[in-house]
Amino acid sequence: GNLPHLAVHTSRSAAEIRQAIKDVASSLPVLTTTTLSELVDRTLNTEELVARLAAFFGILAISLASIGIYGILSYAVAGRTNEMGIRLALGARPGQVRWMVLRDMLGLILAGIGIGIVAVLASARLVGSLLYGLKGSDPLILTGASVLLLMVAMASAYWPARRASRLDPLAALRYE
Repeated sequence: GNLPHLAVHTSRSAAEIRQAIKDVASSLPVLTTTTLSELVDRTLNTEELVARLAAFFGILAISLASIGIYGILSYAVAGRTNEMGIRLALGARPGQVRWMVLRDMLGLILAGIGIGIVAVLASARLVGSLLYGLKGSDPLILTGASVLLLMVAMASAYWPARRASRLDPLAALRYE
């Protein structure tokens, strides 16, 4: 079963407290003694570990999302190689092609962020009990996460767009 705990506020040492308990109730075992600062340190170490793990998994999730976004956007741009070759052959400037690709990708990215925000707001009540000192629908957190994902996604979209704007029109037309 559970053993009883005794909390004592004193300036005396653990040995003195142990002896005082033995003097009053010699059959009562004193198994361990711990100071309040040791208890606080143990609790904070656990909280710190949980926070570090959460940060690690958050960074891992952003990294995997970035890789996934880059892969999807690269695939989408590669599927339009012929179209971009035609545009470049008809006189479109590389900057126009790059902006066209980024604009199309921005629409997809904003739609994804919108769907994500709706999903977060819908599930806020479910995860609210797991968050200490935060609400699942905290506007600052939602804005920060949305801006971060927008920046990551636009950076991921830039490289395929840049590659598309540097296509050789003849090679792109022969691509298919």
